[in-house]
Amino acid sequence: MKFNKLTWSAEDSLKELGELASGAGAEVISSMSQKLVRPSQTYMGSGKIEEIRHFINENEIDTVICDDELEPSQQLSMESALGDVKVIDRTALILHIFAARAQSKEGRLQVGLAQHEYLLPRLAGQWTHLERLGGGIGTRGPGESQIETDRRLIRGRIQKFKKDLEKVRQHRSRYRDRRKGSEIPVVALAGYTNAGKSSVLNMLAGEGAKAENRLFSTLDPVTRRIILNDGSKALLTDTVGFIQKLPTTLIAAFRATLEEAAEADLILHVIDVSHANRSEQAHSVLGLLRELKLVGKPMVSALNKIDKFPDDFEFAEDKSFYGLSADLNNAVFCSAKTGLGKGSLLKTIEQGLRGLLD
Repeated sequence: MKFNKLTWSAEDSLKELGELASGAGAEVISSMSQKLVRPSQTYMGSGKIEEIRHFINENEIDTVICDDELEPSQQLSMESALGDVKVIDRTALILHIFAARAQSKEGRLQVGLAQHEYLLPRLAGQWTHLERLGGGIGTRGPGESQIETDRRLIRGRIQKFKKDLEKVRQHRSRYRDRRKGSEIPVVALAGYTNAGKSSVLNMLAGEGAKAENRLFSTLDPVTRRIILNDGSKALLTDTVGFIQKLPTTLIAAFRATLEEAAEADLILHVIDVSHANRSEQAHSVLGLLRELKLVGKPMVSALNKIDKFPDDFEFAEDKSFYGLSADLNNAVFCSAKTGLGKGSLLKTIEQGLRGLLD
């Protein structure tokens, strides 16, 4: 498999950021961008900062969201330059969404770890302090500042999160060993958020997994048994949805979940072929899989949501029509909503598990 990196346009990236913000409950008023050789101390140039400040005052804006991960000093400088407004970055927004939607104990542990690791270097700019849960002799040394106390408290929580997640990882490892003993192959779902992974899981295994038309609707992994065309069985495991600029803290925190993909026999890459940025989304997923050292595994691509095309639309066998051919092999058109293509997808998965694919 070749890998050619595609970059998102600023317009498309900001549009996605707006969708994330709306999904978090914010009302998006406007978006602005600026071309710079490198981000300034205030992330944007002084002229653009002044333009944003006037816009904030005229429209009673209370939050500014930046489409990159800000350095702690950049966040402080922006807040100081823009006045009485909260400034957050893409990472903080994604962490907020994850925290709101994590349901299982494992999911909450993973999000909690990522939140605390993100917060630690930013404590100097916090205007509110963490509640001190500890008490008694030795919890606060002579002359110790509030920020030192908070840092010590957060480091303690990070260690606790890591210890608890290591127990989860070991439990998953034992569970995978038992699965290997049963000789049932494992297929891991991967895909851009909202590409329809949970819907594909339901199509192949029967209803049961939560599926909604929104970014990051599900975070907790689900494993279901599927029956292939030849009557054999396989386990299909859903994983957290990917997104461009996925925070490194989240990748690290979700290591236990992503190990499901690492230990799988085959990757089922779900792509929303109806999306205008399908090619960029597919490349973002392939890039993250490469970071996780998973691109050498057998892979089947499910080109999902073909039901969104007109009934008389003729799908080209040459996937280059969709800007996808450079990095995709063994692609199958399907619609998880209608079930169209289910048989072909199961057949291709079966061939992949048998080592019969390209």
